[in-house]
Amino acid sequence: MAAAATAAPGAPGMDTRLDQETARWLRWDRNPLTLESAKQLMADGNKEELQKCFGARMEFGTAGLRAAMGTGISHMNDLTIIQTTQGFCRYLEKQFSDLKQRGVVISFDARAHPPSGGNSKRFARLAATTFITQGIPVYLFSGITPTPFVPYTVLHLKLCAGIMITASHNPKQDNGYKVYWDNGAQITSPHDKGISQAIEENLEPWPQAWDDSLINGSPLLHDPSASINKSYFEDLKKYCFHRSVNRETKVTFVHTSVHGVGHEFVQSAFKAFGFAPPEAVPEQKDPDPEFPTVKYPNPEEGKGVLTLSFALADKTKAKIILANDPDADRLAVAEKQDSGEWRVFSGNELGALLGWWLFTSWKEKNQDHSALKDLYMLSSTVSSKILRAIALKEGFHFEETLTGFKWMGNRAKQLIDQGKNVLFAFEEAIGYMCCPFVLDKDGVSAAVISAELASFLATKNLSLSQQLKAIYVEYGYHITKASYFICHDQGTIKKLFENLRNYDGKNNYPKTCGRFEIAGIRDLTTGYDDSQPDKKAVLPTSKSSQMITFTFANGGVATMRTSGTEPKIKYYSELCAPPWNSDPEQLKKELNELVSAIEEHFFQPQKYNLQPKAE
Repeated sequence: MAAAATAAPGAPGMDTRLDQETARWLRWDRNPLTLESAKQLMADGNKEELQKCFGARMEFGTAGLRAAMGTGISHMNDLTIIQTTQGFCRYLEKQFSDLKQRGVVISFDARAHPPSGGNSKRFARLAATTFITQGIPVYLFSGITPTPFVPYTVLHLKLCAGIMITASHNPKQDNGYKVYWDNGAQITSPHDKGISQAIEENLEPWPQAWDDSLINGSPLLHDPSASINKSYFEDLKKYCFHRSVNRETKVTFVHTSVHGVGHEFVQSAFKAFGFAPPEAVPEQKDPDPEFPTVKYPNPEEGKGVLTLSFALADKTKAKIILANDPDADRLAVAEKQDSGEWRVFSGNELGALLGWWLFTSWKEKNQDHSALKDLYMLSSTVSSKILRAIALKEGFHFEETLTGFKWMGNRAKQLIDQGKNVLFAFEEAIGYMCCPFVLDKDGVSAAVISAELASFLATKNLSLSQQLKAIYVEYGYHITKASYFICHDQGTIKKLFENLRNYDGKNNYPKTCGRFEIAGIRDLTTGYDDSQPDKKAVLPTSKSSQMITFTFANGGVATMRTSGTEPKIKYYSELCAPPWNSDPEQLKKELNELVSAIEEHFFQPQKYNLQPKAE
């Protein structure tokens, strides 16, 4: 069968490699659907498809794996899950001498891809089989859970590692393999490189790799579902500050889990806080891997995902909508305004509200101000600097990290280990860490804490929007705008960023952007930062991803960066004003003009053939 692959002309080296990969696939794959699909591609001599499926293995990065389900080494399927887990297992054995005593936790979302027979639960079982055949205990959840339950379990049971099979809010054909270290945070370098190398060294499935029935009666298999459910919500109760307000509140809530895993967990969270349950959007409350009612299952995309939520809220007279993404680690919040319009808060706005609320609640319980010196909040470098403004005025510490919760989770753990109190961390991509017993974003805790905030404000006749305005008046307006362009060609992306580094053709960055003067530049790809005496960036740099931040003379800051999981070039911009400058409309106008200049002069969408974000 493999001979068909060499029939069509092509680069000889490429052909040989493809032949090797496809021959190994035929030897090793025991999933009848992906095996048949590979045989068909070879029989058809379909070079282009063979190249797509077998040309390059999925890259294992700090976010683990994320790819479409299907046949071949470039896709998520039974065989690539086995191979990845074998590598991860061998790597963990080298790192932890007590791996066989402590073990790992594995959970999964509700994704499924019938054409290739792949689904999250099956992938989780195959991963569990890999560990158990090596004598390593596995805590495998028996049903779907939110992603944050994995890092929670790692810390709670003091395990060596955690695996979550999920593609979060990606399109329905995708799946992913997300990895946590024994500190309860996502892995950082060089673990990704080490795991990657170990995968390459353990590609051939081990003798019992395919026999997932052997784990059923194994003494090494544990189901942590009941005990973790109980302890998570017990721990969550410690962050409930106004149980009597919650019990009596007249504020009503609509919740959507967008066909994902969140429904029953958010219901439990509301119960833990003394609330009546939120109204669930009936068409979206049960897990459905087809995501039939939305174009993208991502609440970050705004109003399109919330259409059914708005309709239910209008019908039930609910004021607040809480929306989780499909693996319930993110949260979007919308509020009915007096005008009858719905306002969907941006990630930065909700970050400001939750940060203010958690600090206010902390302050009420801690009259001793000396404790402020050990109090910390974190946010990522592309998120709003509103927490910095609050910290400066209130006297606690604020730190920024690189983009992504792996950085905030790991930094939070370092601080906690030093005896510090990390109150809150957030990123603008609607990710919030409100309770440090999960060192990652958690949409379940964020949902119920947002509900308590709204209920408390209602007793003062305030809405979330009014409170947000009060925060800006007190600490200074922080106006933000973020978007992205789509670009599928890595070469083009590289060219665009190299052009910014050689703007005048002589290794110089731009000095202006349209009418806006540039006051500072930080390039975290190359490690350059002109605000530092030695011109070296303080935050870690990464040559494999592009990221440049421009500081403008008018107080504006804009970052352009590539995405680790999507074919996007993203930008984030913010204009920060001191507390006495309270003309938000003027600030918005100035920021819009700055963003237009960045799009025109730095992105040059016509020149680079970039697709704008679809509204």
